Amino acid sequence: MPRIAIFQSRSGIDPGANAAALVDSIEQAAEGGAAMLFTPEMSGLLDGNRERAANVVRREEDDVVLAALSGAARAKAMWVHLGSLAVRGKRGKIANRAFVIDPTGEIVGRYDKMHLFDVDLPTGERWRESAVYRAGDGPVVVRDTPVGSLGLTICYDLRFPAMFERLSEAGAHTIAVPAAFTVPTGEAHWHVLLRARAIEAGLFVVAAAQSGHHEDGRSTFGHSLVVDPWGDVLVDGGEGEKTLFAEIDLERIAEVRSRIPVLSHRRVIGPVRD
Repeated sequence: MPRIAIFQSRSGIDPGANAAALVDSIEQAAEGGAAMLFTPEMSGLLDGNRERAANVVRREEDDVVLAALSGAARAKAMWVHLGSLAVRGKRGKIANRAFVIDPTGEIVGRYDKMHLFDVDLPTGERWRESAVYRAGDGPVVVRDTPVGSLGLTICYDLRFPAMFERLSEAGAHTIAVPAAFTVPTGEAHWHVLLRARAIEAGLFVVAAAQSGHHEDGRSTFGHSLVVDPWGDVLVDGGEGEKTLFAEIDLERIAEVRSRIPVLSHRRVIGPVRD
């Protein structure tokens, strides 16, 4: 039964400091006997100031956080799901990109966030991800990880159940949902959506989250979760920066799917008739 670690972070505006915290979390994960570490969305830089952030966002091959995590993964012989980094592309816009790193330090999977968060919240917060980021063009599954086939999503993707359906149909055993949820939306929807996605897809969901008040002024909800296929919450990180652990019993998937075989009962839904 694989043991995983989840780093619940409070990333700031300095990639170097964030990299140091992430490397330390790999060391904690290794000491705790984990085969794989999961980190939140925007693990390397969380900064709502576009001009300031633009000065430190780099191409993938030049990113100091990615280099540090790859080296630490190799040193500890550990798998790492780096929830996401802001990486500069060839055409100006930035990608919100997740990485899966194997125990040799090689990148074996990448996923660019497909659904971008553009909204005006009642609190006065205003988010326009599409003004900065380029949306990804499709879902990704990484095979043969310690948690089986790993489906990749990022934060706002959580609100689109069809994506989780596609990943489960593609053979995912676990879906990662790294996030930096706002406090109001987290309080209202975080737990119920993650449990629902795990139940609907009949698999494990691992959601590493940002938590606390950040240097750029925002606050994030925390409560990193691990949810099993029945919808039971195995781990809830609450608030604050910490490293959490969970056991993933992949045999649980077949057990739950035999009780409620929704995957085999799915039908193609045609147009609605008047």
